[in-house]
Amino acid sequence: MTALESLVSEYNSEMRSTRRMLERIPPDRLEWRPHVKSFSAGDLAAHIVDSVDWLEHIFTRDEFDFDPRTYKSSPGDSLSALLAKLDGQVAAGTSILAGLDEAALASHWRLKVFGKVRVDRPKAVAFRDFTLSHMIHHRGQLSVYLRLLDVPVPGVYGPTADELG
Repeated sequence: MTALESLVSEYNSEMRSTRRMLERIPPDRLEWRPHVKSFSAGDLAAHIVDSVDWLEHIFTRDEFDFDPRTYKSSPGDSLSALLAKLDGQVAAGTSILAGLDEAALASHWRLKVFGKVRVDRPKAVAFRDFTLSHMIHHRGQLSVYLRLLDVPVPGVYGPTADELG
């Protein structure tokens, strides 16, 4: 298996797990938050969905100049809209990945903030950091939200206590 094939396989697996986790959020609990300093469930879900979009930023250009003043996250007020956005991003990401070769993974990508380079890494590393690892981290947080809401938590890397009975 090539590095690209491995990355595509991991992407597909993580996207399926992410969708299963997001589907479990009760639509009437999107405003719920476990602590005043925490994201609401809907905003956390939106952040997870937004992290998937970094694949496009990384693999379709060599740099991205991020301006936090103009950044607009996805609204976290409709679960069906978030799932539809996720599905669209996954389809677009799958298409982008299908057009890559091994050399594309090694080429460098830069993240700038207000024009200043903050990150300069091979695209494969940037993709893992900004899309996969970032999304997995927040998906873990979402699993705690589900547990606190008494919603059965779906398995990701194996069955959960809910699935084992």
